Amino acid sequence: MTIAMLIIHGLASVVLLGGLTHQVTSSLSVPGRGKANTGGGFIQRYRSVDGSVMANAVIAAYLLAFALGALIYPSYRLDVRIALVEMQLPWAIGLFEIKEHWAAIGLAALPLYRHLWRCGPPSPARLLLTCLLASVVWFNFLVGHLLNNLRGI
Repeated sequence: MTIAMLIIHGLASVVLLGGLTHQVTSSLSVPGRGKANTGGGFIQRYRSVDGSVMANAVIAAYLLAFALGALIYPSYRLDVRIALVEMQLPWAIGLFEIKEHWAAIGLAALPLYRHLWRCGPPSPARLLLTCLLASVVWFNFLVGHLLNNLRGI
């Protein structure tokens, strides 16, 4: 059962990566600039998507990934962390601790994220918070994969 939850946790993380990366690129795009440079190709279409459409999906995927991570956490603490201590890899344990903290910060930022994407026009605060969440998800995804490669559940 833990392996199934770990797989779904990873899939929810991939959805988050896609949604947040899409939102960041669409928020950074300057209207009208890309069409002349790319001829309306893939990059222009990717950047021109309305990021507000994905806000609720990003929130749902974040909550799902966080909840599954919380359910998997006891298995990690009992099985994997002890093995990492025995392998004398304190940096790996530290990375996971940082991963936990950033995930909690991202969870705390979700209400503001929802408010900024639902209310009002694009703002620097919305872009900054979306970049923060995207950075958190990318960091946690990469650290999770690294630790799973070192010693999986």
